Amino acid sequence: MKRVENGEYVRLGKEFLPISAHDMELRGWEDYDFLYVCGDAYVDHPSFGAAIISRVLEAEGFRVCMYCQPEFENGKMKMPFARPRLGVLVSSGNIDSMVAHYTAARRARSEDWYSPGKKMGLRPDRAVIVYSREIRRIFGDIPIIIGGLEASLRRFAHYDYWDDAVRPSVLADSKADILSYGMGERSVPEIAKLLDMGVPPERITGVRGTCYISKTRGAGPFEAIECAPFEKCRDLSTEAGRLEYAKACRLQYREHDHSSDKAIVQRHGDIYIVQNPPALPLTTPEMDWVYSLPYCREWHPSYAAAGGVPGIDEVKFSITHVRGCFGNCSFCSIAFHQGRYIQTRSRESVLSEARLLTTLADFKGYIHDVGGPTANFRRPSCDGQEKRGLCRDRSCLSPKPCPNLKVDHSDYLRLLTELRAIPGVKKVFVRSGIRFDYLMADPDDSFFRALVRHHISGQLKVAPEHCSSEVLGYMNKPDFSVFESFKKKYEEENRRLGLKQYLVPYLMSSHPGSGIKNAVELARYLRREKINPEQVQDFYPTPGTVSTCMFATGIDPRTLKPVFVPRTMGEKAWQRALLQSKEPRNRELVRAALISAGRRDLIGSGPECLIPDDGKSRREPEERAGKNRPAKKAEQSGRPSRYGKASGAKKQTKNKRTKR
Repeated sequence: MKRVENGEYVRLGKEFLPISAHDMELRGWEDYDFLYVCGDAYVDHPSFGAAIISRVLEAEGFRVCMYCQPEFENGKMKMPFARPRLGVLVSSGNIDSMVAHYTAARRARSEDWYSPGKKMGLRPDRAVIVYSREIRRIFGDIPIIIGGLEASLRRFAHYDYWDDAVRPSVLADSKADILSYGMGERSVPEIAKLLDMGVPPERITGVRGTCYISKTRGAGPFEAIECAPFEKCRDLSTEAGRLEYAKACRLQYREHDHSSDKAIVQRHGDIYIVQNPPALPLTTPEMDWVYSLPYCREWHPSYAAAGGVPGIDEVKFSITHVRGCFGNCSFCSIAFHQGRYIQTRSRESVLSEARLLTTLADFKGYIHDVGGPTANFRRPSCDGQEKRGLCRDRSCLSPKPCPNLKVDHSDYLRLLTELRAIPGVKKVFVRSGIRFDYLMADPDDSFFRALVRHHISGQLKVAPEHCSSEVLGYMNKPDFSVFESFKKKYEEENRRLGLKQYLVPYLMSSHPGSGIKNAVELARYLRREKINPEQVQDFYPTPGTVSTCMFATGIDPRTLKPVFVPRTMGEKAWQRALLQSKEPRNRELVRAALISAGRRDLIGSGPECLIPDDGKSRREPEERAGKNRPAKKAEQSGRPSRYGKASGAKKQTKNKRTKR
């Protein structure tokens, strides 16, 4: 990180980075160092990865131009910039481009919140690959560094839900030189300095937090361990191939901690993808510096005619105080991207940003969130992590809190209290997610009482996800009894304060391990508690997560044991409908699901019934379920239904992508 002589981090004037050759002329630039190509529109705010990396490079003395949502003509990228001096940085944006374009049902989305006016179609599918190949065509042998969430989670051979197949590392597919995974504030400037010194990209093999391509297994400075090659991982039609994929996933997660000193190697044909150990976490002063850089905190004015970029609306008046998450939910990508180690900003840094927010013209007095991946994590989960890192085969909170867990909300409570006292601040909310099991483990109720009294905007969103202990185990979530205790305590505190504030539980259907009977169990709980969720998240197999490995292989990579996977669109629809059984539009699906589960007793007028009996329940379920009816034998055996009865069974035809 760059410092001036008095030890303070450098600060620069607020101004958008150049987006055209004309902007370069206005700055008096005859050349520039890096072109940043991004799938999102240009939003200069510290909640956007492209803004952070470009500002960090600028602070390190490099000239950066932004080319966001590049234009294409006849399938080829237009290039309004001359060749940069050092290289091109490529990212799909804040989220994976395929997730941005398609729902969990593989239907095309109608809006893109990271594009001007929410317009779809301004970035291609698999944006990192498309952009990198086009840059290679235009600029030839220029160094290309890919990064961001899409590249980070696809750095190894990975199951791709939209292809329904295992794809190779995005580094091999894109023809880029270097992949920066995780948060890039350390790795990208280090790469930039080496390029500036004249080091060719093929010799940049020692930077932590990066991947590169090698013709030999052990080319870099780190001790190398090898996981199953791409050719074995992609063979999901055999039990051996699925097991190799699961073992590779387990190894990749075990070494994804800053305490690791080993490189992971994965062969792809006649080349090797080499992942160096993760970058070291930022210290608190370094985090403070990153968030103090001169962000304009707005979308670029060139988008005004289109109505701006709505992706900033939820974060413009929010503050990130923490990174990382030791919750380690199986379906979440944070552990494989940011990591589990908690990194925090100082209270002084957060208060300074809050005071800055009060000066913005459209600030109304409300700070919408003070959070991060998990809002109430503000320290490592135990004192030993700074020296030895996180445990490789244990979770800090699930299935029960580790005996070494140190729960302390005092610093977070002090931070929120000081934020409330800032002149011009009316309310400070916490919206990015409270880990309720961590909160319940705190013997001091001071934070809990303050949270309910001061920091909830009418409803608190928490994520129990399910009520089945079996399913929660696969999710790596706490037992449901912890949520029930939290819910009771929350309701009692609201009654004591005379407040009418609600608890909104996030729920997930069709996660690996969840059979139709588990979904019925959850539906019955929702009925008993008079909860009618407006939204239900269908499990989405995004690249790089443990749950996606389960979905692809039918194996839990943590134990290497079989797990049932609800795979057909028919069963997914049943499970989702059960969680919203009160909706009239779901009645036929709920009826079919209940009959399939052998729970006709829940159809009728009794107090436990989910839907009324209109006479249709006497028909056989096959008449309504059709060809999407899931196979019961697959659920009983634990074998993924896609692969049939025998381990060598012929793979069924995959679901075709449908568009709305």
